[in-house]
Amino acid sequence: MLKKRIIPCLDVRDGRVVKGVNFAGLRDVNSPVVLAEYYSSCGADELVFYDITAFSDGRNIFTDILRETAKNVFIPLTVGGGIRTLADFERVLTAGADKVSVNSGAIENPELIREAAKVYGDQCVVLSADIKRVQGQYRIHKSGGRIDTGIDAIEWIKRGIDSGAGEIVVNSMDTDGVKGGFDIPLLQEVVAVSGVPVIASGGAGSVADFVELFRRVPDIDAGLAASVFHFGEIEIAALKQELHTAGVAVRL
Repeated sequence: MLKKRIIPCLDVRDGRVVKGVNFAGLRDVNSPVVLAEYYSSCGADELVFYDITAFSDGRNIFTDILRETAKNVFIPLTVGGGIRTLADFERVLTAGADKVSVNSGAIENPELIREAAKVYGDQCVVLSADIKRVQGQYRIHKSGGRIDTGIDAIEWIKRGIDSGAGEIVVNSMDTDGVKGGFDIPLLQEVVAVSGVPVIASGGAGSVADFVELFRRVPDIDAGLAASVFHFGEIEIAALKQELHTAGVAVRL
């Protein structure tokens, strides 16, 4: 049985890790370098680094901060933010990323996924989907969740997988930062159409939320969270022990 992964997320703006609620009201947390070193040493299975304003600012990701962060990480590192071209893939991979996450760039150029998968392999390409319910439909949003594209989320994810995305991150904007639990109905729909690993993001508020996630969506591959880890509300080692006790296969 494949072990479930626990993944902290670093949302980085102007060189600092920030966190908000429903993709808004961001507040300062800490240095990404400090947090990356901490998570790498305390049992996290992977780490995600998002430069959350790179795309909307029309700039490239801050590779100097990324490079310094990657030096302190000895677990797989996924990096996203401002990824528009194959050159962007090359730049962040050279700076220390193991996988590259695409979101708005793939919406503007859907062929980017196919092109990147051919050059770097499916395992390197992560499709990150910011999803919000709008008039009863799951819709894809871009530019840090600020723009509703009108694209059906489930169809978009299926298209991304067909194009070569090797992993999907489902960011539920409805549950982000609320700490009321993961978006189980959305995740169930995504897993039902996905033949690649799916990571759940948005809503974790307690250990029980992770237990519920893996029990109710048994085919989900990982749970991703930010503030509950950043502010010490959940310790990763303790979370994994509770999951193990609950019968969830994790790496202890």
